Amino acid sequence: MSTPKAHHKVLIIGSGPAGLTAAIYAARANLKPMCIEGWSAGGQLMITNDVENYPGFPKGVTGPELMKEFREQAARFGTAFVTADVTKIDFTRTGGAPFKAWVEDDLYTADSIIVTTGATAKYLDIPSEEPLKGRGISACAVCDGAFFKGEDVIVVGGGDTAMEEANYLTGMCKSVTIVHRRHEFRASKIMQDRALNNPKIKVIWDSAIEEVKDIAAGKVTSAIVKNLKNGDKQEVSCGAVFVAIGHTPNTSLFAGVLDRHDNGYLRTKPGTTQTNIAGVFAAGDVQDFIYRQAVTAAGTGCMAALEAERWLAEHGPAH
Repeated sequence: MSTPKAHHKVLIIGSGPAGLTAAIYAARANLKPMCIEGWSAGGQLMITNDVENYPGFPKGVTGPELMKEFREQAARFGTAFVTADVTKIDFTRTGGAPFKAWVEDDLYTADSIIVTTGATAKYLDIPSEEPLKGRGISACAVCDGAFFKGEDVIVVGGGDTAMEEANYLTGMCKSVTIVHRRHEFRASKIMQDRALNNPKIKVIWDSAIEEVKDIAAGKVTSAIVKNLKNGDKQEVSCGAVFVAIGHTPNTSLFAGVLDRHDNGYLRTKPGTTQTNIAGVFAAGDVQDFIYRQAVTAAGTGCMAALEAERWLAEHGPAH
């Protein structure tokens, strides 16, 4: 039987805007939270070069800088940090026992849990992709579209998100080319119609991006698009490639423990961050598959900390 390394009133699993905002609020409420921030601390903003839509930064800020400020603010008020991943959890509370989380062999216990493990965007998995992420390859048109005003851009995908992002981008970009692997979209009919009837959108069917240029230039200048039926290739000039093929919520650790939607995201009671287990809350992209913005994640992190504080005041510490 493992001996707890430490016990906390609030244990936050994951970081990013949701986890660190929860930490700030919990720490200021004198709950002395522990944030197990993970090896990929800071979430998806750590691979975002420029953030121009987060309130309070009129000149913009880089994602890593923003997360550094979040973390320092949480630490200032007394948040403790563990930079590693949770490998196992036990959320049963037989006889009022505390919640348990293991980081490798170290056991941490807590009276309440806030889950903020986020979601990971799916990318194209091509060699030229990694060096150009944040330099023209993006998984969020709302986040990065404004950097490419007046330019030709590409959207990859065929679902509702791809259609929505393509239509959104036409409001600021010169043209949008949708590249899709099949000859029909899987998006809802209304979303398809909006895209197909938009004069600024064209579609390259039955195709996939084989390469994005130009790594040497440090920015996206074009994409090599291959027809998957006949093998023909064409080079499409563009200033950005927006990948809209979905996200994977980081919820495998909680499978069979916390209720999930069919798409894998954690299910919370509408209007709250409460999960199916009393005393366990979920915030940020791990439970939000609609907005997926830093500011909305931070908002739900605030909600989770306030709800945890109220829950602890009502139920008291675990035995």
